[in-house]
Amino acid sequence: MAKRGRKRKDSPEGMLLEMLEVVDEQGNTMGLLPRGQIHEQKLFHKSVHVVIFNPEGRLYLQKRSRLKDENPGKWDSSASGHVAPGEPYPVAARRELKEELGLLCGLKEVGRLPASPETGYEFVVIFKGTTRKNPRPNPMEIEEGRFVSPEELEQWLTERPEDFTPTFRLLWDRYRRALLTR
Repeated sequence: MAKRGRKRKDSPEGMLLEMLEVVDEQGNTMGLLPRGQIHEQKLFHKSVHVVIFNPEGRLYLQKRSRLKDENPGKWDSSASGHVAPGEPYPVAARRELKEELGLLCGLKEVGRLPASPETGYEFVVIFKGTTRKNPRPNPMEIEEGRFVSPEELEQWLTERPEDFTPTFRLLWDRYRRALLTR
C-alpha cells in the first residue's frame, strides 16, 4: 500500500517542480503553481518551522544544504518546509520533522509570522517540541546540525547574524519576546 501525503523531494530540480498552494494576503488558497515559479514571482504561500529542544533546554539548529534553492548554507530552525496542498499546518510540521531529522515527538503551535520578504513571502506557523532522541539529519536537506543553548544562540546572532536565514532571525526574535512576556 502506498504512503499517503506528499512525495519526497528526490532532487533539487524536483523540488522546484513541487506543486504548492498560492494564497492571498489573508492566507486563502487561490490556486496551485510549481514551487520554483512561486519563489521566482514572490507569491504568497504557506510553510512551517519547528524548533526542537532537548531536555536540557538546548535548541537544535540545522545548516541548510548547499543544494537548497533558498538560503543555501545558512543556519535555520530545527526543521522547516512548505505546506502541501490541502495539508493542515500541524500535519506539515510533523512531516517535515520526520523527513528532515527522522524524529517524531509532540508538537505545539507557539506562533505565527505574516508573509513578508523576510519569510520568503510565506505565512509561517511555528511549532515547538522536546525530544531525548538524537536527530538524524537528511543529507539532501541538511549539511550539519547541532544543539546550542539560548545564550550561545543569542551571542552568535549578535556577532554573525548573516550566518542565519532571515526567517530564522525573525522567528527567533518573535519566540524570544513571547518567552519574556510570559
